[in-house]
Amino acid sequence: MKLTRRRTLLAGAALGGAALLVGCSEDPDPSLAEHSSAAERLRERSARDSRQLLARYDATLAAHPDLETRLRPLRDEVARHARAFRDDAATPSPTATPSDAPARNAGALSSGASPSASPSSGADVPKDGKAARTALADAERELSDTRAKALKGAPPELARLLASVAASGAAHAYLLTESGA
Repeated sequence: MKLTRRRTLLAGAALGGAALLVGCSEDPDPSLAEHSSAAERLRERSARDSRQLLARYDATLAAHPDLETRLRPLRDEVARHARAFRDDAATPSPTATPSDAPARNAGALSSGASPSASPSSGADVPKDGKAARTALADAERELSDTRAKALKGAPPELARLLASVAASGAAHAYLLTESGA
């Protein structure tokens, strides 16, 4: 299914609205839920998913260095997502540096990983650049959908982070499939 700009914006708005609704909790102390074992598992799974997506970007960049200009900003954003889920505060700084050194040092695969496919990336990189971008867009879209579904059971702060990262993933999917850019 081709994702249009309108659908992307509507999906982002829906995710943002869902995050706000989830954030309006009747719980007298929502901070307790933020550190529950279920929330920690969701946070760990989300960080792992971001690291796996990061590995896909690294493998794609290794196989298609000509896509560097187009993929590097998206890849750096995915690295920030991985750090945000790992961070106890679950709130990335808006002034965070684009460097991904902390994510790499914390277990994310480096760009020195096998260019074809690392065990955690889950798929080989297509030889055609456009197909490689489409494969990344599909991975972004699938992960965005997974995160949107996880909103229902997430505590307020984690739900806001999931919604934000899901909307970002939907925007990445659009940018990856946009022709001419």
